[in-house]
Amino acid sequence: MEISEVRNRLTRAMAAARERARRRREHTAEAEQAWAAFLEQVATPVTRQVANALKAEGYLFTMFTPGDGLRLAADRGRDDYVEFVLDTTADPPQVVGRISRTRGSRTLTDERPIKPDAAPGSISEEEVLAFLLDALQPWLER
Repeated sequence: MEISEVRNRLTRAMAAARERARRRREHTAEAEQAWAAFLEQVATPVTRQVANALKAEGYLFTMFTPGDGLRLAADRGRDDYVEFVLDTTADPPQVVGRISRTRGSRTLTDERPIKPDAAPGSISEEEVLAFLLDALQPWLER
């Protein structure tokens, strides 16, 4: 194989990698803007309503907004929570729900997308509520 062919192919591969990285940065920046709007307009109001309804039913949960996320935590355990985060490592970036609960001395953690391969702006209040109701099942069984 000629060295010129190797160099040409290497140059094309480097250019393609740079272009992918540039597009990825753009998608991440767009997703972060959509994430902020999603938190403010969709996730926070629905989660606040769920927290209030849980308290009315005798389940003590508190909503927090740590940093760039949203967490609904059980008042009785620091490792018992449902959390919304933006996963920028996924392509495309997506909203992920993280569920953490304790069983004795073990902490069980589950992470799954709220709506697979969807931009934060395309997730509805109904989808957030459905995720929360499913995620809260272990606490509601008690």
